Amino acid sequence: MAAIHPFYEAHRGAMEAAMRQRLHLAEGMLRERANLSDMDRVRQEVMDEFEIVLSQMPYVGGSASRMSDFFMRLMGFMAIGRVLRRHRVSLAVIGEIERESYKAQLLMVPEAERLASGRQFMSPENQALLREQAAKSHAEEYPDDFVYDFVEPETGDNFDFGINYKACGFCKFAGRHGDQEILPHICGLDFEAYATRGIRLERTQTLAGGASHCNFRFSRLES
Repeated sequence: MAAIHPFYEAHRGAMEAAMRQRLHLAEGMLRERANLSDMDRVRQEVMDEFEIVLSQMPYVGGSASRMSDFFMRLMGFMAIGRVLRRHRVSLAVIGEIERESYKAQLLMVPEAERLASGRQFMSPENQALLREQAAKSHAEEYPDDFVYDFVEPETGDNFDFGINYKACGFCKFAGRHGDQEILPHICGLDFEAYATRGIRLERTQTLAGGASHCNFRFSRLES
């Protein structure tokens, strides 16, 4: 097995703890919807697969890149999807289990903290940072990274700002490691991640679905 990059190794404890928490939150669904009864075995299989995923995770700049956090928070769902597919769980059920367990995990964060994070994301200061990082992404310093454009709203648009992802690190990872069929579940987690922070995400197409880009559009949810 390949070595885990030192950046991810430094965050390994937190990522493994998050995985164990997700599996705990998903236990009822795994029993009832996936018809799995030996939870000790399933948990061990997922954690063993997560060890493999950690060794496969590409380095895209560490703490200097906002996309590193996306990899650390979401790549574990690749491990869950792989294990459930080996147990012949349908893709639809895998998507439900991953989405609902992720939402339950997100909602464990106090509401005030989640909404404060959402306000920070929507702030003019963060939008300025996103513009800067979007421009830098086109240098493609790390080949497995994301490439994206910041989108300014035009007259008549009903969003605050947008991001068009022209290249996706998750798509590259899935293509390299044969995870294409479970890739759309990773895309589906975005809606929960933003909604629980008081942000409306609208998206009508994805790279994973064969489009030329993923069209993220962000606005504030009504109270």
